[in-house]
Amino acid sequence: MTLPARPPKNVRMLLHAVMPPITTPFRDDDVDVAGLRSNIEQWGRTGLSGLVALGTNGEAAQLDDDESDLVIATTREHAPTGFSVIAGTARESTTGTIKATRRAAALGVDAVLVRTPSFFKKEMTSEALIRHYRAVAEAAPVPVILYNYPNVTGINLHPDTVAVLAEHPNIIGMKESGGDLAQIAALVDQTPETFRIVVGAAPSFYPSLCVGASGGILALACVAPDACVRLFRLVEAGRHDEARALQRRITPLARLIGGRHGVPGLKAAMDLAGYVGGSPRPPLAPVPPAVVEALRCEIERLARQEVA
Repeated sequence: MTLPARPPKNVRMLLHAVMPPITTPFRDDDVDVAGLRSNIEQWGRTGLSGLVALGTNGEAAQLDDDESDLVIATTREHAPTGFSVIAGTARESTTGTIKATRRAAALGVDAVLVRTPSFFKKEMTSEALIRHYRAVAEAAPVPVILYNYPNVTGINLHPDTVAVLAEHPNIIGMKESGGDLAQIAALVDQTPETFRIVVGAAPSFYPSLCVGASGGILALACVAPDACVRLFRLVEAGRHDEARALQRRITPLARLIGGRHGVPGLKAAMDLAGYVGGSPRPPLAPVPPAVVEALRCEIERLARQEVA
């Protein structure tokens, strides 16, 4: 299933948004295409404006190339008209990342999300990362978004390094998932206005927007998309008291499905919220019943508060 590449969207608006880093459902350890399609249809009826496939929460590291291409093609094919589609294409080698990026572009994505290589941590100096990302950006038929998640990779893309990379015309922004507000502020300050910083930590979404982040790629948006979009729009409208109150309401659930329980917790929460979550791919294991119950309580509490 090969779809034609599409012209790039207005890159300034591509990352001025809230998007979910969508999960990859499995059935009998194969990609559950029907489940993925069902989720996409549900997200398409919300206030979201795009989808990010094969990020950390998409279990990208657990998929082979054929499975990765299937997820991207399915997401692009079933995304609603007007929805952006971004795909994670990181590999440990520059060559592998370029090949994956070109395949994703041929399948019609609007941009690619490229996390830092991390296997050879000691060698991932600023100079090495600059060489890597510049080579990928030169070869990429679509815009490149940097992806920094030091809690997972053990590598931190420092603002000084990002400032150099932001000079490349095909590197349009960065997803910062470290949750460090000082670093987010520094990234905003040291890069051009046209270079967008989006955040990946829902518990700090409101303060991140206040220091200049342009949007969010949030696991919570897989489960409670409209609440995330509403917080974003409240900040845009300058209604900060309401935005802060909403941040307080979403934070407990965001913490449960973020760093505390990761992909297994997110998938359990999606099942509870009416999406197709299912089990993560081994060696990841489903969360225990006590965690499912805690997630249920937080989802119901948030729903009650949203209705009130």
